[in-house]
Amino acid sequence: MTGLKFIFTTGLISCWISLVVQAGEAITVEANRVAAITLISSKTYENPFVEIELIAEVTQPDGKKLKVPMFWAGDKKWSLRYASNVIGNHTFKTQCSDRKNKTLHEIKGSIMVTAYQGENKLYQHGVIGISEDKRHFAHADGTPFFWLADTWWKNLCKRMTWEGFQELTADRKAKGFNVVQIVCGPYPDEEMMEARWENEGGLPYETKDFSIVNPKYFDFADRRIEHLVEAGIVPVIVGGWGRPQGGGESTLMQVGLEGYKRHWRNLIARYGAYPTVWMVGGEAQDSYGPWSDLAQYLKDTDPYNHIMCYHAPGHPREMLQDNSMFDFDMLAIGHDGMETVNRTFDLMNSCLETSPKRPVLCGEACYEGHMQTNFQYIQRHMFWSFMLSGAAGHTYGAAGIWHAGIEGDAGHTGYWGQEYDWTTWKEGMNYPGSTQLGIGKKLLEKYNWSQFETHPEWTDSTYFAAGISGKVRFIYLPRRNIYNWEGPMIKNLDPTVDWRVYYFDPATGRKFEQDPIKSGHKVNDGVLKTISYQRNVPSPQDWVMVFERIND
Repeated sequence: MTGLKFIFTTGLISCWISLVVQAGEAITVEANRVAAITLISSKTYENPFVEIELIAEVTQPDGKKLKVPMFWAGDKKWSLRYASNVIGNHTFKTQCSDRKNKTLHEIKGSIMVTAYQGENKLYQHGVIGISEDKRHFAHADGTPFFWLADTWWKNLCKRMTWEGFQELTADRKAKGFNVVQIVCGPYPDEEMMEARWENEGGLPYETKDFSIVNPKYFDFADRRIEHLVEAGIVPVIVGGWGRPQGGGESTLMQVGLEGYKRHWRNLIARYGAYPTVWMVGGEAQDSYGPWSDLAQYLKDTDPYNHIMCYHAPGHPREMLQDNSMFDFDMLAIGHDGMETVNRTFDLMNSCLETSPKRPVLCGEACYEGHMQTNFQYIQRHMFWSFMLSGAAGHTYGAAGIWHAGIEGDAGHTGYWGQEYDWTTWKEGMNYPGSTQLGIGKKLLEKYNWSQFETHPEWTDSTYFAAGISGKVRFIYLPRRNIYNWEGPMIKNLDPTVDWRVYYFDPATGRKFEQDPIKSGHKVNDGVLKTISYQRNVPSPQDWVMVFERIND
């Protein structure tokens, strides 16, 4: 279409500058960053969201073709968002279901992808995927990714102001969080189409079957999703909550499968170009509707092949009969203190022993301060016991934050019929557990944590042990009885290694150096044998004991 013009935008949504370029001119964008192109329809439709579909078939420099959905952006506008880590010229050609629309169908263009020059790890190393060992997460270039997530289920709503969203993002980034789980669709514990869903642009849809979309809602959601990415935080986008709410049926049953497919196609078109992770539904299971069918649709429609999970209220290999399309197992079974912790631990071990291998992590358990329970020790115990037992990462949650609670509005009533937690998000932001988990992540990242293996034989069964044989050992000592200073007996230490030994306080980050271990321990016959080591803890609390090899 010679002389046709379209709008190109790039950079932060809140400060995008629109550029008008001639068709055929190359648009330049850095690797893994999003280029956005808007086409203007020559025709008017009564409801373009359901009347037509538009995709861009993108041909990458290596010849690989991607079919990228485009989204209706309001009025006569349709938008393409695209990103790639493949350097070079990417060409595209649009395909519109209404072939007579000359300004939407068979429009050609090109996007030149250049090397990224900044310091954002999500752009430097690429989107999050699964490592070769199928036990961890890794960037596209193979760099290990330590998943430490926070739970912001309802933080696209207007109770969480834009200023508050920025404040919370800065706080979590400073503490070491690099993932946020956030719902873009029906919320937990709320009636369908409840006003509490609204953000600054209103409700996301005007009808329960999701046939009339409100682009203004998603415009405001865009700003928040991109803000997370620019802060180096991966958005885990949840398509909606699964369990029955309002009317006695699940959201999938109330909306219908076709409506939920429209919803997910819209989410893929808007956010698929970002380094996102998909969570098809919260508390999804077969009795709540065809979640497996929806997950397969998501897998088939996403051209970027983002990794995907579902939030399983039980064993993630059993809640859905067909879970073959999921890339990792997410555990989420409740908030009842150590009972929940122990159940989650058992489920994690079951998943780790199940074939095919997948990364496993706790995605929801024992929110800190939830109904004034599950405070910081519970958070530390979950993090360290899970991480040293094979978890690929960990998701934290805090009262106030997950439901965007503010003074005068707790942010939940639908499922239970009465508010049950009046903690505000600002109170939850300052709970100490979030800081303590960040301290733990920072310590583990000083070592080759992604190569750790569990070693229960290194100590007795009341502790948790992992590391790399002959190089590093981590032992987690849960809290014991008061006035009990007895340290663990560490077994099978390599006698040829000099070891630095220290106790790490998981609550404060302080280190307490212990007597080092010198190599060369021998018995009379000259045969080297493994040695044991035991030192009292500095105080009767929970501790992390670290053994670090200090000789070549």
